[in-house]
Amino acid sequence: MRTHYCGEVTAEHIDQTVTVCGWVHRRRDHGGVIFVDLRDREGMVQVVYDPDQPDIFAVAERVRNEFVLQVTGRVRRRPEGTINPNLTTGEIEILGTGLAILNRSQTPPFMLDDDTVSEENRLKFRYFDLRRPEMLARLKLRSEVARVLRQYLDANGFMDVETPMLTKATPEGARDYLVPSRTHDGSFFALPQSPQIFKQLLMVAGIDRYYQIVRCFRDEDLRADRQPEFTQLDIETSFLSEAQIMSLMEDMIRLVFQKTLGISLPNPFPQMTYAEAMRRYASDKPDLRIPLELVDIADVLAGVEFKVFSGPAKDPQGRVAALCLPQGSELTRKEIDEYTAFVGIYGAKGLAYIKVNDLAKGKEGLQSPILKFLTDEAIAAILERTGAQTGDLIFFGADKAKIVNEALGALRVKLGHDRGLLNQTWAPLWVVDFPMFEWDEGEKRWVSLHHPFTSPKESDLERLASDPGNCQSRAYDMVLNGTEVGGGSMRIYRTEVQEKVFSLLGISDEEAREKFGFLLDALSYGCPPHGGIAFGLDRLVMLMAGAHTIRDVMAFPKTQTAACLLTQAPSPVSERQLRELHIKLRNPPKVAES
Repeated sequence: MRTHYCGEVTAEHIDQTVTVCGWVHRRRDHGGVIFVDLRDREGMVQVVYDPDQPDIFAVAERVRNEFVLQVTGRVRRRPEGTINPNLTTGEIEILGTGLAILNRSQTPPFMLDDDTVSEENRLKFRYFDLRRPEMLARLKLRSEVARVLRQYLDANGFMDVETPMLTKATPEGARDYLVPSRTHDGSFFALPQSPQIFKQLLMVAGIDRYYQIVRCFRDEDLRADRQPEFTQLDIETSFLSEAQIMSLMEDMIRLVFQKTLGISLPNPFPQMTYAEAMRRYASDKPDLRIPLELVDIADVLAGVEFKVFSGPAKDPQGRVAALCLPQGSELTRKEIDEYTAFVGIYGAKGLAYIKVNDLAKGKEGLQSPILKFLTDEAIAAILERTGAQTGDLIFFGADKAKIVNEALGALRVKLGHDRGLLNQTWAPLWVVDFPMFEWDEGEKRWVSLHHPFTSPKESDLERLASDPGNCQSRAYDMVLNGTEVGGGSMRIYRTEVQEKVFSLLGISDEEAREKFGFLLDALSYGCPPHGGIAFGLDRLVMLMAGAHTIRDVMAFPKTQTAACLLTQAPSPVSERQLRELHIKLRNPPKVAES
């Protein structure tokens, strides 16, 4: 039906006859000459219809926005002064000699160039929203990224292997999406949160190098970079060390950026331990584009009478830290109050500060409501340790370490963006040497920082039971601009170690056998040393496209409440379907009264 895509017709086709198909972006009638901007996924081209062909001209007069057309015509150069440098087709136009209306369109729900359309409307009419050039460009980028990833992994000996969508519910991680079984009364499948166990079993099977671009499901609260169903690039390999795996993955990501965006990322990526990242940036996924760093000052303030500082300074679980903002003295009291409210979201009870109006005047050149609580020695030490200069502002965090890290870590990022402090475009980073476990205060037990199949460091194997809080894992995360895009680790490949980790996590032998018996058995049949990583494809493309949420790089995403406005899912099902699945609703939906 066509010889070219609309966006592919250029000056090299002048004097050629072409046929294109697409949607009417705009129709304009200029004194008897009709101009039609025709659009498809590759771009837009201008078509001109003159009245000297009355039959075709009559059809062109009936054309409206979003009609689907087939256009035939001769390519010619645009008249002088009408060239559009913003279009690849901007030098030419098509003089229409044929026109067929393939389908009509109702009045569109919104104009494609209207930036004020609500997200609710965009998701409700997603098939229409995807016609927008920016949405098409994002999906095209996503396709290109996936293609380069596959090419790289294929070239490096990885096999693309599918794993099951219907699997077994697991006790760890986020909530599972459950699927009731019709043939096994009272039993349920779970949709996979990841192919983790299956890819480990593929290593036992001798596949050696596996990958899969796979859909995963997690029934968890949503935010900008989370969806109930998402896509990850899943990778596993045997007989490689973590350094070798990280090197392979670095090369892959560098290739993706070079091939799709023409951007050269650093070689090698910098590495930072988890402990250093938390100390300097209060985050295990620091945004290195922001030069601000935290400074610990607990030792300086442990002896002051101000208990807001001295209490956490003396608490083994506490932290007192300072964050110096260059030229922060410009902030008004209203702005400081807004930042105080912001850190309150993360549990901080307040946000103490010192303005350094004139460093040369010593204490007299400082401005703060907390100065009267601090000794001259403490003030001098704070100024020296933070490196504060005239015009700077020092923020303080003092509380449990978790609260201080979350509050000041978020404040650091917000200040970096608000104050325009980003000093580079792309800042990749490997974070390594994660703790093996973290203490869940609510459940009063140890939980895996990554997942229960992550291998501890060999040097920590002997003290897993006696000192779990100080054991490190062989885990590694790839961070890009403050977002974790990939998380991986070396895996436990010996049955006795896996059983020991399950025990530490409060998983009894009976539960471990019930939930993971097949894995424990597999480990005993010659499981090789192996490790892997999973990349969030949605997150990676979101960053590369400059989008604000992963919803903008997914064709048909869900809302913040995990609903699909396009199809109105989830929705009730019939009583017959429920009976087939042996399900009775405890709280049936109310039927509206007639």
